[in-house]
Amino acid sequence: MDMEQIYEYIGKENVTTYAVGAFMLLWALVWLYRDSLEINKINEKYVFVTGCDTGFGNLLCRRLDKRGFRVLAGCLTEKGADDLKRVTGPNLKTCILDVTSTASIQKAFEWTQKEVGDKGLWGIVNNAGRALPMGPSEWMRIEDFHSTLKVNMNGVIEMTMKFLPLIKKARGRIVNVASVLGRVAANGGGYCISKFAVESFSDCLRRDIHYFGIKVCIIEPGFFKTQVTSLEPLERELCRLWNQLTPEVKESYGDKYLDNYIKIQRLIMNAICDSDLSKVTNCMEHALIAAHPRTRYSAGWDAKLLWIPISYLPACVVDIALKLVLPRPAKSV
Repeated sequence: MDMEQIYEYIGKENVTTYAVGAFMLLWALVWLYRDSLEINKINEKYVFVTGCDTGFGNLLCRRLDKRGFRVLAGCLTEKGADDLKRVTGPNLKTCILDVTSTASIQKAFEWTQKEVGDKGLWGIVNNAGRALPMGPSEWMRIEDFHSTLKVNMNGVIEMTMKFLPLIKKARGRIVNVASVLGRVAANGGGYCISKFAVESFSDCLRRDIHYFGIKVCIIEPGFFKTQVTSLEPLERELCRLWNQLTPEVKESYGDKYLDNYIKIQRLIMNAICDSDLSKVTNCMEHALIAAHPRTRYSAGWDAKLLWIPISYLPACVVDIALKLVLPRPAKSV
């Protein structure tokens, strides 16, 4: 069958459509194959994870331990470290780490340096974080911003820069946990600010150090049921913020504003928070194990179907959407 017969069979006007379709199918198949390739000699590779007492970090350590990685887990408390060691094998070791303390980070680095030796550090997962306080920006004091930024922004940057020589030696991976709220600033406080900073820092770092064979990956979880999204501390912090306001500011919002804000927050959290934490740790694992890790991982149905698409909309559209969801202050104009 010559080309003229092919054109006659499919129709000349459809040739471009079929060619584009075939190219896209081939591209998808190649991408899927490339995405499935994994690294070798996992049992010789060291991975350091921060924030391992509970939540994503704790689950990730247990899964990496089962995979055969040599896991170095940074826990904030002795209890968190002991609990983790009880449910894992001998290849997982723990240290006490406070990412807001330069001295603590230095001590963890020296310990890690001795553990990994000449092999270097294959991966660091900057998972430690805090969300509170969250609420209307006007309710915050400067220390409320700092308390979150010290963990989520400064902690990520300082840990990465301190451990970078060990990662460079292994030509390894840096996995930074951001958030969908690093794409859409949906509430006040330091959390969204810090996660936007993690996104920016990771992008800059990736472009600067890819020459050395180092991959930088960003994890963007949606809303999951962890201590960060627990309603009781969220509401307690909102009440604390409300109580520290001046009478003039309280009057501008109205007596019912706090109750309405809490009701809407409960509704949103109960509706979209996912209890399956493995959706996030699967992304973290892939970033460490894949031969060709992705630049960004969106974890959770709300991330993929709600937050990430919203982030591409014009700012005025997002402003209107949030205005419709959040309560209106009593003296709004």
